[in-house]
Amino acid sequence: MTASGWRTAAKASAATVLAGSGAGTASWAAYRHLMGQAAAARGVIGRTTAKPPEADGVYTAGCAAPERWRMGSSADIHLMIFGDSTAAGVGCIVADEVPGVLLARGLAEETGQRIRLSTKAIAGATSKGLEGQVDAMFVAGPPPDAAVIFIGANDVTKKFSIPASAARLGDAVERLTAKGCVVAVGTCPDLGVVTAIPQPLRTVVRNWGRRLAHAQTARTLGAGGHPVALADLLSPEFLAAPDTMFSADRFHPSAAGYELAAQQILPVLASALGVWHGGPLPELPTVSAAAESRRAIPRATAAFDRFLRRRTAELDAEISTASEDLVRPVGGGSAAL
Repeated sequence: MTASGWRTAAKASAATVLAGSGAGTASWAAYRHLMGQAAAARGVIGRTTAKPPEADGVYTAGCAAPERWRMGSSADIHLMIFGDSTAAGVGCIVADEVPGVLLARGLAEETGQRIRLSTKAIAGATSKGLEGQVDAMFVAGPPPDAAVIFIGANDVTKKFSIPASAARLGDAVERLTAKGCVVAVGTCPDLGVVTAIPQPLRTVVRNWGRRLAHAQTARTLGAGGHPVALADLLSPEFLAAPDTMFSADRFHPSAAGYELAAQQILPVLASALGVWHGGPLPELPTVSAAAESRRAIPRATAAFDRFLRRRTAELDAEISTASEDLVRPVGGGSAAL
């Protein structure tokens, strides 16, 4: 069956199951069907094995390339990037497309200062990996002046507990802010914009991610960080121009997608550092109207959401295994995002 064919079949059969069965039976049948869709998505979403471009160094306004950081080098602001492959820049072709570079260059242009960029992000990382990334930072040297964290999508595909995932993020933010570091967090992206994931599964993971992003926002604020709702800010653009916003693997952002994300993070980060001169920051949206309008089979997905909340404990092992099929593993390890 073609990609469009199994997407259509999945949507129709899920609706039929829910319409023709009792609530419990329907939810269970829908669950089994959606997990089958997860496996099917593996054949559509491309596999990325290339490492993101190396981008660390010292950036100045207008520099053609960064200076290599050496012992005794100087920098006015040290920016460190934590998180998953979105933070690392998987999908980028050259270093200047990497989100950390875009932010470092943006800070350099905004301030006229020397910005050191260091990257601790690891492709495939979940919130469980943040502790190790922060530990590595403390081993390497003093804490940075500013940090940016992108995390959450792999927690969704692995069906981690939302409160636990958000708490782990909050702990990482608190460890950094306790040392005087300014922290901006790009909360969980909207997996609903990944059209390679068939409906209604795409809406299910989108709703799960949206709840995680909401919890991440609360935890980040409580730890003294600055959350940026990437799902709500970026979804309309990714839905409107997927060929432009996604890289060749149809899952990670392209250079244009990363640039758009950096444009949302930079003002928040610079403002928190006290170096933003671009005018007042707009109030961030809470719900993306464009993404909301694309929801498929609202009754079906709402019923499945309720089912997941009731059955999380007893289905945890099985759902976790099936959910990993949402994304093809990279490098023989966990799904990379």
